[in-house]
Amino acid sequence: MAPSMTVLGYILASCLLGTLLSLAIAAFVAFRVQARWVPTLVSFAVGALLGAAFLDLLPHLFEQTHDPGRIAAFILLGILIFFVMEKLMLWRHHHHHDGEATAHPGVDHHDHGRSGWMIVVGDSFHNFTDGVIIASAFLADLRLGVVTSLAIIAHEIPSEIGDFLVLLHSGFNRRRALLWNFISGMASVAGALLAYFALSAVSEWLPEILAFATASMIYVAVADLIPGLHKRTAIRETLLQVVFIALGVFSIWLIHASMHPE
Repeated sequence: MAPSMTVLGYILASCLLGTLLSLAIAAFVAFRVQARWVPTLVSFAVGALLGAAFLDLLPHLFEQTHDPGRIAAFILLGILIFFVMEKLMLWRHHHHHDGEATAHPGVDHHDHGRSGWMIVVGDSFHNFTDGVIIASAFLADLRLGVVTSLAIIAHEIPSEIGDFLVLLHSGFNRRRALLWNFISGMASVAGALLAYFALSAVSEWLPEILAFATASMIYVAVADLIPGLHKRTAIRETLLQVVFIALGVFSIWLIHASMHPE
């Protein structure tokens, strides 16, 4: 029993430290950003989200699964679910904000939290799977658990910065964005605990859970953030958008390449 409780302690400590460290770095970057720079830096969030989805999660999913069609179907289902979620949020705000978007044409308005809430939901699923992966690694071997935890933390930092910027752009204030990023980060603890006590049952659904998280990243980037970037058509702003999207993708690629040198 003692060794098992020691392993559980390592698992929980890794999840908590990983969440706090990645969140602290993301908050440090986001809190130093002036409000007028947030719309431009949302381009970095687009790059980080798409980079994480297409360079990291999707290759991992399709390499590990024996049924690529099932994974693709869950990603499609996730995109459709997020579409319905956004519609419900739009209907909720319709009577309070009708006409706001057209009242000041050409001006960037936040989306009353829609993309922010979808990021919170999707990131919670992603962090849940991270917790399962960390627990699985520690249960296999202590050293493997430490290496896996460090790799996940490194991957999470640019993603957390992107998520934080999306929440700010979506209308969350900095304290609220920090709180909800922390809450979604705690999903890793829930995933780790479930994996520790019921590893086989949880691991069986891990690809589908990760596919749903991937769908949230793709949907928010393509359906919510990129259309907002198109509203800013000046040449200088367009060039900045392209540069920051590339930086977001590059940050994910760089960390992924450093963790997988082969």
